[in-house]
Amino acid sequence: MASQFTGLVRKPRADAVRNRERVLEAAKAVFSAGGSEASLEAVARHAGVGIGTLYRHFPTREALYEAVYRREVDQLGDLVEQLNDEADPVEALRHWLHANVEFVATKKGMAAALALVAHGSPELHAYSLERLTRAIGTLLARAVAAGEIRADISAEDVLRALIGLCYMHDQAGWQSTVLRLLDVFIDGLRVRPAGKTAVPKPVKKTAKRKR
Repeated sequence: MASQFTGLVRKPRADAVRNRERVLEAAKAVFSAGGSEASLEAVARHAGVGIGTLYRHFPTREALYEAVYRREVDQLGDLVEQLNDEADPVEALRHWLHANVEFVATKKGMAAALALVAHGSPELHAYSLERLTRAIGTLLARAVAAGEIRADISAEDVLRALIGLCYMHDQAGWQSTVLRLLDVFIDGLRVRPAGKTAVPKPVKKTAKRKR
């Protein structure tokens, strides 16, 4: 009997899929600007849908937070496939790390709510950590194989540096500061030409004056 109904399972309607994506994109913008206290009504208005449509897709505030977060993580993971076509592997890595700054801006707006969601769902934290680490690993391995990036750095090291830079800056204009520091970090990972290794100069001792 079950086989008779296999072909009757309906795919989501195209307009329903579009509405869901519009809500997620709107939630990203609203939460980034207004934080976790931003109302769901504001999200619905920004998306151009009714509040009922929002609740049909996301019955709770937490469900919307988690969906936005997962969507951002998945987009960063998918971005790696596009960046693998870039000729310069270092610039591909730089592009991906820069894209993470926007992701962190969204996450900052939902920090308190996401903490509650993640506490109730360890799988969400594990999923994002694995997906982001794998993405960095792919880009890093390509740059190392090309002889452009030093081989003694791991994907976990890069992710820790990225998180540390982003969460050190809470003041206005933090994103431009982080982007600049990321560029400095990436340039520091580059393999130096032979004989060009920087050697710190010895500090000269100041002679003491005789009294």
